[in-house]
Amino acid sequence: MSVAKGKKQARDLHAVVRDLCTWMPETEELISHGSPSYKAAGRQFASFTINHHGDGRVALWLVAPPGAQELYVQAEPEHYFVPPYVGPKGWLGVNLNTGLTWQRVAEHAREAYCHVTPQRLHSALGKTPEIKPPEQDLDPYEIDPLTRPDRAEVLSRLSDLCLALPETSTAQQFGNPAWKAGKKTFVTAYHSDGRLRLSFWVGGERQSMLADDPRYRVPAYTGPNGWIDLDAEHGINDDEVQGLVLDSYRHFALKRMLKALEG
Repeated sequence: MSVAKGKKQARDLHAVVRDLCTWMPETEELISHGSPSYKAAGRQFASFTINHHGDGRVALWLVAPPGAQELYVQAEPEHYFVPPYVGPKGWLGVNLNTGLTWQRVAEHAREAYCHVTPQRLHSALGKTPEIKPPEQDLDPYEIDPLTRPDRAEVLSRLSDLCLALPETSTAQQFGNPAWKAGKKTFVTAYHSDGRLRLSFWVGGERQSMLADDPRYRVPAYTGPNGWIDLDAEHGINDDEVQGLVLDSYRHFALKRMLKALEG
């Protein structure tokens, strides 16, 4: 939807997080592992995550002084948590939608900044500015984009195709829906770059052929193992997807499963 000329857009959560991190000297915003992150003096001190690997959280991950993580998480577990990956290094997870005031979140960000930057920058900080709350609610589909009705309908159809095969089940892989043949994943789905993508094993030879179609792309991590991604943002052709599902299933299924399939 276009915004009328001269009309100011309402501040959203992204703008508020940017405000509470970038007011501090020499802070820059960058994208790290798909999330907005903030660093100063060459060191990262904050990362803004939404539904990271399906955890359902809207949060800031912040560098914290020794002992702070344990103190906050034990005292107020509804507001604080141990984030993945950086949690063992003492980082603190701060929920942004559980009732903490923005001023308190800003003080946590300031503490993180001071923990990684030299003294010369601390002296230039001054008083933490008043952080105005967002004027616009976060779109629930931004928290979990796969719940949008059109995408959910595609996933439902995909699931029907997968679960019609012998000894298949649903699972979660890095917070995304996946389907298993026995114990091995043979189909996954995820949201990336604003689009729904379905992933199947097709092998190297077929992978090269399919990649000529702009709807397909070779994924960065699983591509070398013969996987392909299909852009399903505008829906799927059930016959096309059923063929991909079957080929991927046959690659991972055990002999008894293939026998049951043929039977």
